[in-house]
Amino acid sequence: MNKADSCLKRPGNSGNHISLVDGEKDRLFYRGLDVKELAIYHTFEEVCYLLWNEELPTKYELEEFNKYMYSKRRLPRYIINILKHLPNDMDFMSILRTSISALGSQSYTWKPTIEQAIEITAITPTIIAYIYRKNNNLDFIEPSFEKGHVENYLYMLTGEDPKEAHVKALNAYLILTMEQGINASTFAARVITSTESEMVSAVTGAIGAMKGSLHGGTPAKVKEMLDMIGTKNNAERWLRCRFECGLKIVGFGHRIYKVQDPRARILKDVIKSLVGQDDLLALAYHVEQTVISLFEEYKPGKKLYANVEFYAAAVLKAVEMPEILFTPTYTVSRMVGWTTNILEQSRSSQLFKTL
Repeated sequence: MNKADSCLKRPGNSGNHISLVDGEKDRLFYRGLDVKELAIYHTFEEVCYLLWNEELPTKYELEEFNKYMYSKRRLPRYIINILKHLPNDMDFMSILRTSISALGSQSYTWKPTIEQAIEITAITPTIIAYIYRKNNNLDFIEPSFEKGHVENYLYMLTGEDPKEAHVKALNAYLILTMEQGINASTFAARVITSTESEMVSAVTGAIGAMKGSLHGGTPAKVKEMLDMIGTKNNAERWLRCRFECGLKIVGFGHRIYKVQDPRARILKDVIKSLVGQDDLLALAYHVEQTVISLFEEYKPGKKLYANVEFYAAAVLKAVEMPEILFTPTYTVSRMVGWTTNILEQSRSSQLFKTL
């Protein structure tokens, strides 16, 4: 969709923000545009362009942008050599961090550029797919230079063309998690950039923060919960036991959103359209309704809603994403937000420092 066709509207003068979180009204904007419509009606590439360039692309701009981005998917030979010789017991995110760090050649110097952001974003899914298939003794699938970013990622992981419904669901998830203001990993990236270190170093630091279980690891915990629940018939009994034992229900509540996490609501809308095509999505929706009902029973007046991590787990499992790829896939998305913040920080002369 091009700028002329888009029905998106900017609220007031908020378009200069990378993202704007309205926690009281459960709304999220990228560059002043409602993320709900971005996730439903736009592609991953269009929203990348929006964040990096502060406006949606025209049809011609998008075509040229896609050509450039797709051309940057191939792994350099030296990166493949590094991946082949890393220790077998090295965890997935550490391998990804090391691979991205190795990109830091003379082409990545101060100041950061949009071209650098495109290149790192384009190659990240290829690195992840290579690691995954190598670890599972599978032949590497070369990236397509014609498929969209989301479709190509799923294709490289499996070697098969993904279902359209899966591409749609994952596209929405990746757009919704691209950017969320100053969180732990984004803060790390901005601090490193403030020293006038190059983009690769800043992104490497962000990956280090994302690796932690308190930041990028929550969806895996939600998946574990859904696996233990198993079926709709078992949901109320399992959840009621958690409530009566005073145990936390993962995937509910958010430190910023005081009403409902808009990203979870949007993913739920996407999931509703897919219920019937995938039993897991139906289970996730049923579990959410059961939890809300039990909160009313056990903790009247306390409103807690499903957050984006809850439906992220459902979507990632529904598109047949192995659990080991949950955090790396989050990284595929957040790479766009990190690089956008890096570009913005590079225009400032302020050095982050402690008092």
